Amino acid sequence: MGPMMHGQGCGVQQFKLPCHYQPALPPLVVKAILCTRHGPPESLELLEVAAPCAGAGEVLIKVEAAGVNFPDTLIIEGRYQFRPEPPFSPGAEVAGKILAVGTGVEGLAIGAPVIATLTWGGYAEQVVAQAANVTLLPSGIDPGVAAAFTLVYGTSFHALRDRAQLSGGETLLVLGAAGGVGLAAVELGALMGARVIAAAGSAERLQVCKRQGAHHLINYETENLRETVRGITDGKGVDVVYDAVGGRHSEAAFRSLDWGGRHLVVGFAAGEIPRLALNLPLLKGASLVGVFWGDFVRRDPQRHQANMNQLLSWLANGHVRPLVSRRYPLEAAPQALRDLLERRIQGKAVIMMPA
Repeated sequence: MGPMMHGQGCGVQQFKLPCHYQPALPPLVVKAILCTRHGPPESLELLEVAAPCAGAGEVLIKVEAAGVNFPDTLIIEGRYQFRPEPPFSPGAEVAGKILAVGTGVEGLAIGAPVIATLTWGGYAEQVVAQAANVTLLPSGIDPGVAAAFTLVYGTSFHALRDRAQLSGGETLLVLGAAGGVGLAAVELGALMGARVIAAAGSAERLQVCKRQGAHHLINYETENLRETVRGITDGKGVDVVYDAVGGRHSEAAFRSLDWGGRHLVVGFAAGEIPRLALNLPLLKGASLVGVFWGDFVRRDPQRHQANMNQLLSWLANGHVRPLVSRRYPLEAAPQALRDLLERRIQGKAVIMMPA
């Protein structure tokens, strides 16, 4: 869970967390980007907030970088699955170092580099995270890269391995392939032995996909998606569709499935939740498969941790190379979210905290 906050006057917000352990001489206040009212990125404010502290089962982290993700744009507008009441800070993933641990926390020590997932709260110089959602980071990994890693690679690996059970030799179609989760799906699909078809909206974005391992490219703004897939697969269709986009391309992608195919419903970046005639899954013996990674992490933390261990091993060995195309200072977080909404970011963007 992210930290809840309430006003204390003089522009300072107080984190409502019990303080079971406090490091020596902490700063009295830290800076954070706050959503003080639901609205667009431009309504966010940079304010000082009271420094948080770790409660039982929690870890206090000095944030070095925070990932920028599409759900951040929804939560500040009150349109996400979770709707915290303002004021709160957006941001669901961070990288940094442990400042303090609460009672009952084992295996996490002060000073250790970590990555952590939150429900919200990451656009701040310090955050408190549940210890179960904190993972030790191998040494030598750039915090900016680490902050861009957990959500998109965790989501895509869970989708491809746990939900689709993607096998080597199968064909994977990725919609929105140059975005954060899409590009991770391209890279992981190729690493898992699949033939990857990347679909995106421009030649420039498709070249990014090619560099990350895509075998075939489709510009769905200028090409007919179904016809192009049919040509690539010699009329057979694809085994798995990774759909984090929704909108007008979802039905065409589902119709491009082979018999027994799996269509992964990951998100709706296009803003439109498509409707699908239920005779289509019947006629293809195909499956619509929901992917809700955040709830998976909560419900099955041991399996999530096993996934993260595998992903971090690949990251440390260079088998996956997250693309971080933009880095913003904390005060420019609203611009980062606007650039994400306007599709000016390839791969991931991160917010870097002051040293």
